[in-house]
Amino acid sequence: MDNLIDNTVSFVKQTLGDAEGGHDWWHVYRVWKLSKTIAANEDNVNMMVVELGALLHDVADSKFHHGDETIGPKIASGFLKSQNVDTVIIEHVINIIRNISFKNSFEENQFKSAELDIIQDADRLDAIGAIGIARTFNYGGFKNREIYNPNIKPETNLTKEQYKNSSAPTINHFYEKLLLLKDKMNTKTGKKMAIERHRFMEEYLNEFYDEWNGNK
Repeated sequence: MDNLIDNTVSFVKQTLGDAEGGHDWWHVYRVWKLSKTIAANEDNVNMMVVELGALLHDVADSKFHHGDETIGPKIASGFLKSQNVDTVIIEHVINIIRNISFKNSFEENQFKSAELDIIQDADRLDAIGAIGIARTFNYGGFKNREIYNPNIKPETNLTKEQYKNSSAPTINHFYEKLLLLKDKMNTKTGKKMAIERHRFMEEYLNEFYDEWNGNK
C-alpha cells in the first residue's frame, strides 16, 4: 500500500502543478491528512479507499474544466488502473470523486459510504475557518470577482446550475456555501472540528463589516 500511496502523491503533485492556489496539491494534502485524522475515530473503514479517495478527489475539479464533471473520474480511473488497483477499490474511489462536491448536495446523493463521509467532511473542513477564508478570496481574485458589493445580496436557494455559474462577490460565497457546511458534516469528528472553524468565520465577517463601514 505504501508504494501505491507514494505513487498517487507523485501523480497528484504533477497533475496539479499549475493549479489555482485554493485547489492545488496543498489543498489535497490537507484533505488527505484530515481524512486520516477523522478515519482514526471511525469504525470499519477501508483506509486504502480513504487515502486514495482523498488524494484523487480534486485531480480535475470541474470548475477548471468548463464544468465537465466526467474528467476527474476518468483521470483517476486511468491512473488507478495503471497501478493495478482492484476494480472494487477503483469503483469506490470513483464514486467518491463523483459525489464529494458541495454542488452535488443540491441533488439527492445516490451513493453513500463511510469513506465518502470522511473525505467529504475533510474537504468541507478545508473550505471553512482560516484556511477556508484564504481559499475563498484566492479563488475570488483568480476569477476577478468583487470582494463585496452590498447591492448584490446572497442567494440562499440556488439550484446546482445557478451555483456552478454564479459570479457573485466573494463575500456572498460565505452565505451561499461556507456558513452552511457546519450543519452538513457527516462524522462526529467532522462536526466537532467544524464548530470552531465556523465560529472563526462569523468573527471574521463581523470584523469585515465593521471595517467596510468605517466603524473601526
